[in-house]
Amino acid sequence: MKYLILFSRWVVGLLFIFSGWVKLNDPVGFSFKLEEYFSPSVLDIPFLVPSALALALVLVVVEVLLGVALLIGYAPKLTLYSLTGMIVFFTFLTFYSAYFNKVTDCGCFGDALPLTPWQSFFKDVVLCVLIGFLWLGQSKLGAFSTEKTRIILMLLSLTSSLYYGYYVLNHLPLVDFRAYKVGTHVPSAMEIPEDAPQAIYAYEWFFEHEGKTFSVTTDKAYPQVTGTFVRVETRMVQEGYEPPIHDFSMEQDGVDYTQELLSQERLMLVVLYDLRKTDWDFKDVLIEKVKEAQDLGYKVVGLSASDVSLWEAQMPEEGWPFPLYFSDQTTLKTIIRSNPGLVVLHRGTIIDKKHINDINYLAL
Repeated sequence: MKYLILFSRWVVGLLFIFSGWVKLNDPVGFSFKLEEYFSPSVLDIPFLVPSALALALVLVVVEVLLGVALLIGYAPKLTLYSLTGMIVFFTFLTFYSAYFNKVTDCGCFGDALPLTPWQSFFKDVVLCVLIGFLWLGQSKLGAFSTEKTRIILMLLSLTSSLYYGYYVLNHLPLVDFRAYKVGTHVPSAMEIPEDAPQAIYAYEWFFEHEGKTFSVTTDKAYPQVTGTFVRVETRMVQEGYEPPIHDFSMEQDGVDYTQELLSQERLMLVVLYDLRKTDWDFKDVLIEKVKEAQDLGYKVVGLSASDVSLWEAQMPEEGWPFPLYFSDQTTLKTIIRSNPGLVVLHRGTIIDKKHINDINYLAL
């Protein structure tokens, strides 16, 4: 029992710290996931959407602190109650997502370790069992060092977590786990190999014969049976290969310019995924940096998912020095966690990208 408690303590503690840190590394990305959960099609609590970023920060900091508290034995009873409440809530949430197919990726480990809803649910079930063992053996949960030392460690964990969250919010994630990280050759990441596995589907054919309905499942072919055809239902048995980048495009007036732009020797993307939320205080600095890039031979284009009218409403007197192209908002949010944000590519390879606060450090 002693070793089981020790094992449970370390697994639960380290998992909570790792899960919290991964999301703390990218709180904006986690807030997008919370917005998805809050949407009408999932939990239908849209009034929480404006608070998604604040809630994301609170949740991930608490997650880290609970992991640390468990490992050092700080306030063990409060820690166990908090761990239990959090894991029960997330177990319900992942089951709801999996059973009703609402959210395809729970975001438990951010972009570092994508999990399907069912994988997330079973992970939470295992954690529930381990936390149950901790309750059974709570008397064996010893404390690390003195109470004063434990308080100092908790305060250090709190302040470092808050500072780290503040830093990445005002810059970019220190570790980029996404498909658009620096060094990625975008055209290659969009390709599907010739020998890539294809998606496999099952076709369930429904027929009626002598007042009874029955079904026959095939891989595609129409079954040779006696009866009147009623309907056919298709379900995916095995997913096919999906390239790391599969939803990136740059369009203007319905024409796709993706390949043409990615083939440019030097390309700068000004990402403004939502013009209603763009920080326009940086407009003058942004235009200055764009002109600097153009003087160095860069082709500069803006990317947004918003209506062009919002773009024109912010147009300076001399006009925008670069054209605007349309792209998917989710994709743009994935490319860079800044609105606006700048991305530099050389022949399709991402050389650098910067938050608007770090625009002067952009490598050109």
